[in-house]
Amino acid sequence: MRNTLLDPYENIPRGVVVTANDYAAGTLFPTHAHRRGQFAFASSGTISVATPEGRWLVPPRRACWLPADMSHAMTMSGPVTMLNAFVSREEPAIARMPPRCGVYGVSTLLRQLLEEAVDLPALYDRDGRDGKLMSLLVAEIASMPRLSLHAPLPADPRLARACQRLFDAPSIGVDLDAVAMDAGMSRRTFTRQFRAQTGVSFAEWRQQVCLLAAIERLSAGQAVTRVALDLGYASPSAFSSAFRRVLGETPTQYLETRRPV
Repeated sequence: MRNTLLDPYENIPRGVVVTANDYAAGTLFPTHAHRRGQFAFASSGTISVATPEGRWLVPPRRACWLPADMSHAMTMSGPVTMLNAFVSREEPAIARMPPRCGVYGVSTLLRQLLEEAVDLPALYDRDGRDGKLMSLLVAEIASMPRLSLHAPLPADPRLARACQRLFDAPSIGVDLDAVAMDAGMSRRTFTRQFRAQTGVSFAEWRQQVCLLAAIERLSAGQAVTRVALDLGYASPSAFSSAFRRVLGETPTQYLETRRPV
């Protein structure tokens, strides 16, 4: 399903188009695709992205890369200001971006370039300052670091259904044997196929799902203690330790560094 609202932008004879929009909490864009690659920057708020390959979470001041023609759905967790760079396949620097969805860091320079590009005319002068700004923007996108904010979905429908239930009710205490039984498999078969199809163990995947849920809830203003207990951690300190191992900072530090500046 193509988002026809963006077709006028996608058809503009320029390699890059940047837009800015504000969305209310809970805004949902059902599954759709774009002819251009989309670099969606969460200037504020948190964005949840779902594709056939899994789920990604885009915290404030981070961005998600969606290659051209990739089907995806987006949900806004809390009020969101989103800046989108729609980039054609012909832009040389964009060839360095992977053919799959991913969440990326955003440098101060890239944020400023996006904010500047929003105000450019749609048919900007490709040979003047505006064209140079857009070329630098694309080059900066291609140099951003990829972040581990992804929970892949296995291809096997039985495994995928079991995973979907954990997406809907994330908990670090979900039992492997119970999940395997839910999928109609033995523990051994489940663990072998799960790793083969996702590249990680079920325990690692379960932790990632819980951390994605935690980021979404923390970004929406929920207290650290409430999030920790809701996700099944034995204590807030156990949750903080797991959070820090993966993201390099405690939940409190994470929230502090993502307050608007």
